[in-house]
Amino acid sequence: MTDTASPYFQPFAGQDIRTLIQAQATLRAHHPYLIWRPFDAPRQVWTYAQFAQRVARFAAGLQARGVRAGDRVLVHLDNCPEAVFAWFGCAWMGAVAVTTNARSSADELAYFAEHAAVVAGITQPRFAALVAASCKGLRWLAVTRTDNGDDAGAATPSAADSFEAIDADPALLPARAHDPLAPFSVQYTSGTTSRPKGVLWTHANALWGARINATHEDLRADDVHMVTLPLFHTNAQAYSMLATMWAGATAVVNPRFSASRFWPVSMQEGCTWASVIGFIPRALMDQEVPDHRYRLWGTGVCEPPADAHFRVKTLGWWGMTETITHGTVGLVHLPNASLSMGLPAPEYGIRLEVDGRDARPGETGDLLVKGVRGLSLFAEYLNNPQATADSFDERGWFRTGDRVTLGENGWLYFADRSKDMLKVGGENVAASEIERVIATVAGVLETAVVARKHPMLDEVPVAFVRCVPLDPAQREALVASIQAACAGTLAGFKQPREIRLVEELPRSTLEKINKAQLRRMLEAG
Repeated sequence: MTDTASPYFQPFAGQDIRTLIQAQATLRAHHPYLIWRPFDAPRQVWTYAQFAQRVARFAAGLQARGVRAGDRVLVHLDNCPEAVFAWFGCAWMGAVAVTTNARSSADELAYFAEHAAVVAGITQPRFAALVAASCKGLRWLAVTRTDNGDDAGAATPSAADSFEAIDADPALLPARAHDPLAPFSVQYTSGTTSRPKGVLWTHANALWGARINATHEDLRADDVHMVTLPLFHTNAQAYSMLATMWAGATAVVNPRFSASRFWPVSMQEGCTWASVIGFIPRALMDQEVPDHRYRLWGTGVCEPPADAHFRVKTLGWWGMTETITHGTVGLVHLPNASLSMGLPAPEYGIRLEVDGRDARPGETGDLLVKGVRGLSLFAEYLNNPQATADSFDERGWFRTGDRVTLGENGWLYFADRSKDMLKVGGENVAASEIERVIATVAGVLETAVVARKHPMLDEVPVAFVRCVPLDPAQREALVASIQAACAGTLAGFKQPREIRLVEELPRSTLEKINKAQLRRMLEAG
């Protein structure tokens, strides 16, 4: 039985997201909270007071359109100010924003809408037809007037159908108790072997994310947080937008990451903090590094060698939608073990389990997290009590599905997802172990190893390799080099049975390699 948050004995008793927004609207009234930097349109700024007013008017507009507390509203948007207004505005009036990946297919959107029983939708011109066709049960669909700041042309909605029409006097909103355990928002996990699960956050979860992320990131009121990651995902929502609000700082929201714009916008806005993911530093390597003001970057590993090139300290962490914030995190003011994912965060219990016991230094185990549901851990998987129950062990520890190696002095190193463990003739093989060897071969840009079914061995490894442009003879030579490297380093059962050279690797949320799609490619022959 896992711990569940109480509405009375917790850090946010008697509070919800309105509490935080209203407090900062008073304390930081004239300080910028949200700066919007579109590609081909003027810069826009909302102070804390202006932001609170805009969100409250949106909430009242929802009420005027028939949305009631507890109703779920689909928010299918790329990065734009409307995505922020909608997310916070739904929560302000007691509705629940269901934020979906902007790359979702028609089938996925139909599933999200039906599973979450959404009553209305908010999207942009580029997706309007797709959402309308996929989500049949919507009472209404509001569409932004631009596509992330770009002119939508003939797809521009009418005034009545526009996002801006969701607007009314906040005084018309009915009184509602500040309940920290009221539902706040839903995000759907990436589906692998089954349909995606809807991760439900409470208002206490959101406030926890705001407070703890701001603490972990050492955010200050004078910080300016560069936001280039998608606003439908936990990283930008909690690590950036909520944490920035708690600190009373400023968030600079971009339509998406752009290598050519990163430094100019950073310099113009005086950015001091950025949450980045693996491909961003790689994409910036060819850009000249200016005399910037960045104090810290945050990503999956602490202090990688590239920090010297960018003249910034990178804070490593690990987290997931279900944990709201970082379960492990590096140290801001002290040295960290390079390429580690930090140390256990003080706010969580962390275990690495090997055959039912705690891992010893040098061992790789299953990562388990202990927290409080509805506060430091998600409330539940929406409409899926069995999946919720199955995600916790008998002692109340949340099974993350990640495998982590325990290093010296407690430093933790990400090893693999459990689903990336191959079973080859009864032997457990980590895909990451093979990938690390292949990555050392000259000419290899990126690699992903997945399992292919085998009649005798259950599974065998297959390596997909993205490489530099090569002619046929060079491609044969590269395959031979990869085979030689694997033969010289790995046991026979760990060596790939096939090596496929590809121009691109399929991507999912936050540009992660989509291994589920690679597995489907193998199954299809």
